[in-house]
Formats: sequence, C-alpha cells, structure tokens
Amino acid sequence: MATSEWQPKTQGILEILPEEIVDFEEQVVRFQAGEWNPNDFMAYRLRQGVYGQRQPESQMMRIKAPFGGINADQMDTLGVLAEKFAPLGRGHVTTRENFQFHHIPLEVTPEIMRMIGDVGLSTREACGNTVRNVTGSPMAGVNPDEPFDVTPYAAAYARYFVRHPFTQSLPRKFKTSFSDSDEDYAISAIHDMGFIPKMKDGKKGFKMVTGGGTSIMPKIGQALFEFVPVEEYIKITEAVIRIFHKTDELRKNRMKARIKFYIDRIGMDEFRNQVEEELKGAWAQKSFDPTPLLFIEDESKDAPSLTGNYKTGAGEEFDRWVDSNVRAQKQEGYRVVTVKLPLGDVDAKQFHQIAEMSRKYAGGRMRLSHQQNLAFRWVPSEALYEVWETLNEIGLGDPGAHEITDIVSCPGTDSCKLGITSSMGLGSAISEMVESIDTSDPLIRKMHIKMSGCPNGCGQHHIGDIGFHGAAAKGPGGQIPAYEMFLGGSFDGGDTRIGQRVKTKIPAKRVPEAIGKILSHYKADREDGEEFKEYVARVGSESIEPILEEFKDLPELNRDSLQYYMDWTKTVKYQLERGEGECAV
Repeated sequence: MATSEWQPKTQGILEILPEEIVDFEEQVVRFQAGEWNPNDFMAYRLRQGVYGQRQPESQMMRIKAPFGGINADQMDTLGVLAEKFAPLGRGHVTTRENFQFHHIPLEVTPEIMRMIGDVGLSTREACGNTVRNVTGSPMAGVNPDEPFDVTPYAAAYARYFVRHPFTQSLPRKFKTSFSDSDEDYAISAIHDMGFIPKMKDGKKGFKMVTGGGTSIMPKIGQALFEFVPVEEYIKITEAVIRIFHKTDELRKNRMKARIKFYIDRIGMDEFRNQVEEELKGAWAQKSFDPTPLLFIEDESKDAPSLTGNYKTGAGEEFDRWVDSNVRAQKQEGYRVVTVKLPLGDVDAKQFHQIAEMSRKYAGGRMRLSHQQNLAFRWVPSEALYEVWETLNEIGLGDPGAHEITDIVSCPGTDSCKLGITSSMGLGSAISEMVESIDTSDPLIRKMHIKMSGCPNGCGQHHIGDIGFHGAAAKGPGGQIPAYEMFLGGSFDGGDTRIGQRVKTKIPAKRVPEAIGKILSHYKADREDGEEFKEYVARVGSESIEPILEEFKDLPELNRDSLQYYMDWTKTVKYQLERGEGECAV
C-alpha cells in the first residue's frame, strides 16, 4: 500500500490524520534537501512530536498517552519500535506520562508515526508551544474516594484542544492535569491548568487551578474557580488559552513566557476578571457540552475473572511488595498494582512482557504515572502472588513504588540539548545508595528524591523531599559537574510545596554521600513523627547547610581526584556543553 493510501487500523483517543503524516514525510524530504529554514522547520517538526537531541542527526520521538492510558497492543507496538528503530533498545516513560524514544533518524519518523497510528497512538503536539499531553491519575475510575471518573473528561479535553487554532503557536507550552480526588495525585498545583473533580448539588464539576509551574520562578497554582460544571470546563479553559495566546508581552522573552509569569504580574483576581470578560465573546455563546467528545470505555467487561486458577503463596518479600505496590480499588475483589520502572526505562523485551501480563491480569490495559511507573488495574486479589512472581521474572518485581527508592529523573545529557549533567547516571547511583541503606524507618521510606539535568524541572525536582538540578562548578582543575539542591518539597495528599534551595553546590560524584548525611541529620534532629517536609519547614534549609560545608572545597585535579571532574557514567573530563533547547521555539 502506498503511504498516501494508509489508514490507521485503530482509532485511539486522538484522531490520526493520514494526510498529516504524508505532509510531514514530504516536508522532511524538503528540509533535508535544504528547502526549509531550519528554525521554521523546527517549529513544524515539534508540533509533530519530533524533538532534536544534542547528538547531531538524532531525534527524540515523544508519544502521547492521554490521561496516562495505554493498552496491550500499543505496548507491543512500542516494543517493536524499540527493537527496530531505537539504538538503545528501550523506551522511557516521562513525568508527563509520555513515551520517549531516543536517537531516531529523522527520515524514519513518518514510518514510526504510521506504525504507532495503527494502534491509536499519536505524537501530534507532544512537543512545541502547544497544549501538551494531558496527564492523569492511574487510579482514575477505580479510586474509592473519587467523586466520579475523570477519564472521559480528560480525553474530551485532549480531543478538543489538539489541532485547535489557538494552540498551535502559543507563547510557550501549556500543561494540563486531571486528578481523581482531593488527594490531587496529578499535582494540579504545578500545572498551567489543573482539574480536581467535585460534586455540587448532584452535579459533576471541577475545581480549576491555574498558574502553576516549576523551572524558572517555580509557582504553586491558584484556584481560578472553585467549581465549574462539566458543561463549561472546556469553555473556560479556552478563555484562558485565548488570553494566553494574545499576551504579546510574553512572546518577547520566551524564557519567561509561561502563563504563570503573566498571572504573577497581574494577580489572580485581575486574571479571573479577564477570563470572565473573554467569556462574553461571541465564540463562547455556543454549547461546550463535552458529551460528543467523551471517551467512554467499560473496563469492567474485560476484567479477569475473580475465580481464576492463580498460583498463591506467601512470604516476607511478597508482603513488602504488596504493602508498597498494591492498592485496593473500589470494585470489590480487584487491586491496582504499580510496576516500578527503574528511572522510567522499559527495554524492548519488557514492552512485550508487560503487554502479555496486562492481557492476562489487567484486562489488557494499564496507566502510566508521573512517577515514571505504570499501573495494572483490575488485578484479581487472588492473582497478586502470581503477578509478583511474573514481574520478578522480567526484572520489574521490586517493591518501593512511590517511596524513597523510586527515583525520578529526566534524561539529562544522555540526549537533551539543555542538559548540564548526567541526571540519569546520578539517578542510578542514588538508586544503588538508597537500596543499600536501612529504609525500615517509615518516615525515611515515604520520602521522594527527584532530579533534573538542568533547572527546567522535567524531573520535577522542585517538589521532591530532596531534589536536584544540574549545574557546573568551577574547581582548581576546571569545570566540575555539580547539582543545586532543594529540600522539603512535597506533592503527596494535595500538599504541594516548592523545596527550599540550599546554597551549596554539590559535586555530582558526591551527591549520594550528601544525601546520606542529610538523612542521618534528619533522623537525629527531627521531632517525634515529624515528616521531612515539616522538618525542613521548621528548621529551614540554612540549618542543614553546615553539614554540607565539606562539599564547598573542590579538589585539585590529579589522578586521585579525576573522578570528581567526570560525570556519572562518563569517561572523559567534564566540560559544559549546553546547546540551544527547542522548548521555547
């Protein structure tokens, strides 16, 4: 079949347009023939979810999973992608609930778009100054505490704004989350727009939160409206986006062009007034009832039988895994199992193994999470031991999901142009360190460690109990890879906090040691039952800085100290090489 005749075999959440892929394929040929201005092509390419890497001629492809939803056939296809097109033989789950594949040649990206399109996946507007992937909670639809299932509404939102004329060239990107309850798992407070489900007088609606974000000037979002009925949440969001689109002042400095800067300058009351004024426009007088766009899927009809012939067993290690990785869902007899993906990575073989497990134990579906993990839902309680054993066989049976050993990291200098340090390398080193220490203390175990390779915050380091972003330090022998540290951040239970910055830069190779010192100091100095975030709020980061004094003195460069002048997983002396990023193009 000619590529111009290709039609997707399956329709997913987002519409797949064959002619769009044909056009992209033609424009790639034109660009490689020198017929496109590189900057103009970059903006066009980003809207198709293809992002340039620091390695010349290599691309990162970002595949959207609206509300984190993914199915077994899609996982199998991603496994083929990893085998056939990704030189590293793996994919990466991001904190935005996307899949990323690295080191992809530009000329094969249209073929990949068709391959994933056949199973209903899209890269459209996964990058660029657009409405990015809509994130959600892996418990949506099964959470005993949810007012209602937000999944259909998150999908309708994604469908409405993809290819919307006002979302193709915003001043900067626009990030959205849908939480499932007041626990606010999807962290609405760090999003441009966040939704928390509410019921009022028997009607479904949302608390709408806007103006949050990390990176430069991290901000906690504020309530735009305490309750908006579901018939109006898309309309009000469009009003916000229309205001954002026409704020020409933001386009003058793309580094400060997120909507949080505008809201911070004029204040939430004035911004709310502007939204209400925008809603008086002729465009807003039509119906915005989302019903035609809702994604309705009865997962229960595919749920495994509760009376299956499952292998049973017991043991201390199994009990530990159940305690940390398994949650009850509101449907009696079923459980949600979180699969801990080390630093969000999935290798080609594991894609297929996970797909097969989901078919057998979870109705052929799963959800991604902002912790770079995935969740099987609809797992029969009686199948838990068999699921655990199977996960161990494929290397994914570790306990500690959503605990201190569940490290979060962006790709850093492994692929990103903006990367300053090897955050993935540091993530692996920290993982080894925390796995080796005693984490039986429940207050230590519930902590979160997050890192980003630069200040932009893709690893959500601002809201970790302990967070890091990459930096360069100057030593006697030249540049040293280092990290800025943040302490006391939070995102659990609806309590979102930005961590306090520590003044001392920590050499990359000494970060695990610094974490160990901080944990020991916390254990010795805390009050009874005091969580780390409360401890930092009480004593302040400045009281912790003295124990980090030793890291200020950088060593002379010699054979013994050379390791400090090299980044994690690297074998050459560190030199800051930071290209121009594409996030603000």
